[in-house]
Amino acid sequence: MFYLFGAPHILASSVGFKTSMIQSRAIRLSLRTCLLIAMLAGVTASRVAAQTPPVAETAQAVQPGTAMQISWEVRNRFRLFREERDFLLHVESLKGRNILEAEQALATQSDGRGWARNTVGRLCIDASGRVSEPCIRDNVKESYLTPLDHPVTVRLTGAVSVGATCAWTFNDGDPPRQSTVDCAEPINLRVRYGRPTSVSVDVSSGPDTPQRVATEIAVRDLFIAGLGDSIASGEGNPDRPVALSDEGFCFRSYLGGPAGMYFRPGRAGFKGARACDTSDGTSLQNWQRAGAQWFNPACHRSLYSYQTRMAIALAVQNPQIAVTYLPLACTGATIAEGMLGSQRARECVVGRNGFTCQGTVNAQVAELREALNAATQRQPGRQLDLVLLSVGANDVDFSGLVADVIVERQTERALSRRTGVISSVDEARSILQTDLPRGFSKLRQALKPFVGGDLSRVLYVSYANPSLLNGAPCPGGRAGFDIHPAFNADPQRLADVTEFVQNDFLPALKKLALCSGGVLCGDNSRDRMTFVDQHQPAFGNHGFCARAESDPPFDRECFSATGESFVSDIVNAANNPLVCGAGASDFRAYSPRARWIRDANDSYFAAMTYPQAQKAPTNQPGDIHDATWGVLSAVYGGAIHPTAEGHAAMADAALPAATSVLGLGLSEAQVTSEPIAPVTPRSQ
Repeated sequence: MFYLFGAPHILASSVGFKTSMIQSRAIRLSLRTCLLIAMLAGVTASRVAAQTPPVAETAQAVQPGTAMQISWEVRNRFRLFREERDFLLHVESLKGRNILEAEQALATQSDGRGWARNTVGRLCIDASGRVSEPCIRDNVKESYLTPLDHPVTVRLTGAVSVGATCAWTFNDGDPPRQSTVDCAEPINLRVRYGRPTSVSVDVSSGPDTPQRVATEIAVRDLFIAGLGDSIASGEGNPDRPVALSDEGFCFRSYLGGPAGMYFRPGRAGFKGARACDTSDGTSLQNWQRAGAQWFNPACHRSLYSYQTRMAIALAVQNPQIAVTYLPLACTGATIAEGMLGSQRARECVVGRNGFTCQGTVNAQVAELREALNAATQRQPGRQLDLVLLSVGANDVDFSGLVADVIVERQTERALSRRTGVISSVDEARSILQTDLPRGFSKLRQALKPFVGGDLSRVLYVSYANPSLLNGAPCPGGRAGFDIHPAFNADPQRLADVTEFVQNDFLPALKKLALCSGGVLCGDNSRDRMTFVDQHQPAFGNHGFCARAESDPPFDRECFSATGESFVSDIVNAANNPLVCGAGASDFRAYSPRARWIRDANDSYFAAMTYPQAQKAPTNQPGDIHDATWGVLSAVYGGAIHPTAEGHAAMADAALPAATSVLGLGLSEAQVTSEPIAPVTPRSQ
C-alpha cells in the first residue's frame, strides 16, 4: 500500500492480584456535614476538569484554596516505553497542543531528525521486532501483556498548610503499607492490578484538628492492538532515518550500458564500491548496516504511525490508566495475506554477524490470538479493549496504481506490465466491487471473538487521498519523482486515480465498515465498526505536491519544482549528485513541511530501502547497483505514504473516537474528608 520521581519514599508492593477489575467504591461519610464537604469538593474538581486542556498531566487537579484532595497518576503509563523519560517527552510536548502540533514541536526540537531515533532502542520490543515478555521497565521486571501491578505517584493537593505532616496508609487487602512524610512530598509505590487500593492520609498541622482524607486507587490497564497495512504500520517514517552520503552512488538502468548508469546519494558509512562496475561480495552486509531502522524491520513498523501516536496521547490524556499497546500492522498486508494469512517480510534484522531473515510474517489475526491466549492463561479476566484498523488499499492493488501513474519510460513500463507491477483503475474498481466485500466480511467474522462480538470496539481509520492540493488533483510531472530517471507522474493517469480514490474507494470502505449503502451484515448493531475519516478534508491541502515558503530550505532549494534536482553527467554526479550543490546529509526527514504525503524523493532520502527478507539469496537482485534495486530504493521505503505530520493528523482524528469507545473521562473514585476524632485517654 501507498503501501513521572518525587520523594524517595517508595513502598514495596505485595504479590498477587485478583483477575477481574473491581470498580472503585465510594467511601461513605458518617457525618452529614462531611458529605456536604465532599460534594462541594467534587463539584469544584469537575469544574476544573472541564477547563483542563485536552491532554492532561495529573488527576483530580484542584485550584489553590479548595479542600484537600488525594491526587494520583500512573507513571510511564504508555507501557511500550521502557524508560519514563521517553513518556515524559510526550507529556511535555502535548501540553496545550494536539498531536499534530506536538509532532511539529518535537520535529523542530530535534532539528528535523525525529524524536523516535533515540526512543527506538528503549522499547519493550526485541531485536526481531517482537514484544518482549517480560520487559524491564524503569528497572522493574514486568509482564508486558499481563501486568501484576503499576507504578503510581500519590500527592496531597488543595489547601494543605505549609509544614503539615501526612501519615499515609495504603491497603489492598494485605497488611497495610504506611509512611509518614511532609505533605509536600509525593509518595511513589506500586499498586496491584485488578484490586483497588484504599488510600487514607491523616494530615496534622500545629494546633489544628487533624484531618483524614481518603479515596481508592484502581488502575485501568487498556489492552489495545494495532492491525492493518502500511498506513497502520507507519511505513515511510523509519524510527531512525537513513543517513545519506554527500557523494554519489551508481545505479544501473534497465536500458543497459554506460548510458543507463546514473548517480544518486549513497548511504553514509558505507564501505564498499560506489561505482556500478566495481561491486564486490562483501558490499551487501556493509550496505545493510548503514540502512534506516524500524522497530520491526520485517513489517516496517514505526513509532510515528497514527496508531502508536494515538495510543501515546491516550495515555498522556488519562493519568489514571495504563496503555498496553500491541503493534501488529504490517506494510504490504492485504486481508488474505497479512490479516488472515501470512505474508512476505520486508527486511532482515541486521546484526553484527550478518542477517537474520524470517522470510514470512505470521498472520496478524493469528498473532493477536496467540497473545490473547497467553494473556488469559495468566490473567483469565484479561480482555482486548480496542482494535485499531486500516486495511483494504493493498487489496485493490494501490501500489500498482501508483506504478501506473509514475513509471513513464517505455522500457520500465513494459517490464512492469510483464511482472504485474502495474495495474489499472478498471482492475481496482472490479476488485472493489467483488473481492474486497467478501474479504471484509471474512475479516469481520475473524475479529468478532477478540471484542466479545461487538465490532464497535474496532476503530477503522480510513485513508487520506494522497494526491490533492486545494481539493483538486496534483498536476503531475517529475517534481518529487526525479529520484529515478524513469519516473514522471502522468497528469491524466494521476487525475484518474485521484478521482477513483475520492469517489469510489473511500466511500466503499465507509460502507463496508458501517454496514451501510447496501452492505449486508448479520447484526448491524454489533457488526458496525467505529469509523474515522475526519482527517480527510485537511489532507485536501497537503498532498504530495504541496509546497510552501515555510518548507525546509533544503526542500525549496534542492528539490526542483521542474524535476531537475539531480546532476545528469555521471562524472560530476559521482562527487555530488545534487544540482543545488548542497549535501544530501542536509535533508531532514522530520522537518515540518506542506506535504503530508511522501513523494519518491522523500522516500529515498528518508529510508532508501531495499527488500531484503527472502530466505533464498537467488531471489535477490545481482548486486546493490542492480536496476531493480534502483527502482525499489525510490519507492520501497514509503512513497505515497503519510509523513509523521500526516500520521499525527490521523491520530488527532482517531483520539476522540477511541476515548468515546473506551468510556474514558467518566467520574473517578470519590474523595472524602473528615476530622479525625480525638483519641480518648485510657482510664488510670
